[in-house]
Amino acid sequence: MWNTEYEAMDIGERKKLQLDRMKHLLQYVYDNVAFYKRKFDDIGIKPSDYKQLSDIAKFPTTVKTDLRDNYPFGLFAKPMEDVVRLHASSGTTGKPIVAGYTQNDIETWAEVMGRTLGCANCTRESVVQNAYGYGLFTGGLGVHYGSHHIGATTIPISGGNTKRQVMIMQDFGSTILTCTPSYALNIVEVAESMGVDIKSLKLEFGMFGAEPWTDEMRKNIERRMNIKAIDIYGLTEIIGPGVSSECEAQSGLHVFDDHFYPEIIDPDTLEPLPEGELGELVFTTMTKEAFPVLRYRTRDISRLFHEPCSCGRTHVRMERVSGRSDDMLIIRGVNVFPTQVESVLLTVDEAEPHYLIDVRREGNLDLLEISVEVNESVFSDEIKKMTALEKKIAHEIQTVIGIACKIKLVEPRTIARSEGKAKRVTDHRKL
Repeated sequence: MWNTEYEAMDIGERKKLQLDRMKHLLQYVYDNVAFYKRKFDDIGIKPSDYKQLSDIAKFPTTVKTDLRDNYPFGLFAKPMEDVVRLHASSGTTGKPIVAGYTQNDIETWAEVMGRTLGCANCTRESVVQNAYGYGLFTGGLGVHYGSHHIGATTIPISGGNTKRQVMIMQDFGSTILTCTPSYALNIVEVAESMGVDIKSLKLEFGMFGAEPWTDEMRKNIERRMNIKAIDIYGLTEIIGPGVSSECEAQSGLHVFDDHFYPEIIDPDTLEPLPEGELGELVFTTMTKEAFPVLRYRTRDISRLFHEPCSCGRTHVRMERVSGRSDDMLIIRGVNVFPTQVESVLLTVDEAEPHYLIDVRREGNLDLLEISVEVNESVFSDEIKKMTALEKKIAHEIQTVIGIACKIKLVEPRTIARSEGKAKRVTDHRKL
């Protein structure tokens, strides 16, 4: 572990710490952020009404539109002379989400990212190839801080220029790769085209996040790269990467809940759900100074559990995000997550894990078409063979999601590769 004092803290002691930090946070935002003072006053609640951990459910939630409506600095609790860093979300529509950091916030970020990398056995002897994007996006610098905090050798290569990624991996002896899982697969493909066997290199761990991915994709990456693939989680609104991470046990992500208090709520009623139930993940930043956020609705679907982990860490764990409540497709009354499609494709030997989901409406009927890459060994001009494969994939997907879809097979490497978050869905319906 990176920080045994907090990562293996007695659960009762952590609850006391959370209670004290939450009391401070509630008073802090009431005193320093006009938005939260109005929200509290509107529903007639005061920070002093918080007596126990469960009382957090009495307080208002924060949503992404609140952040955009107060763009750029309206939710900051510190004057700009105390803000040493600004980051922003990579949203493609509307105003971005702007996050500010004091020097203490940067140190907190380095600490939780040190813990994250520690979950992949990162030490001073490790060589971290950081292929997350640097700049306003939090991914690159978040990993960078954590790697330096531990004292590992850091390669700030950022995303893109994939052939160079492979060369650096070979020549510099990278032991840990950090990037999105879809980009990891892209690196594998480029390495294969270069005649480089990634499995023969020094890589031991991959730390992948920033987009949903499945156990099937994890197994695919691990097999093709001969590494252990660790899921990491974070978001700009909370701090960036470093909110939670899997360890070697790969049995849920440890939430660094001495800094980020998690809840699971019903996304429709906003009521708290019992431990172990699937719902929307909500976070409160208990220690951030510049940009504290109260009960932020992430829209990510997960569940929480406290069972002991074999690694010895005692944080609450969250299940890998299975989708987003706002990314969820409703097709003919059925809830569909893109990850469900991905999990099927990764069980079909002839298919590659690259796909596009296209949703249209003809009359009153929703039509689902999925373009799927097939590998070179099976791509054929023989119509009968390809038709059979289309039917096979369509049947497997219908079995999982419960509705019929049309499969369109495409040639290898014809679906655009991503060097960041993969765009999987185009919804043409006017809903």
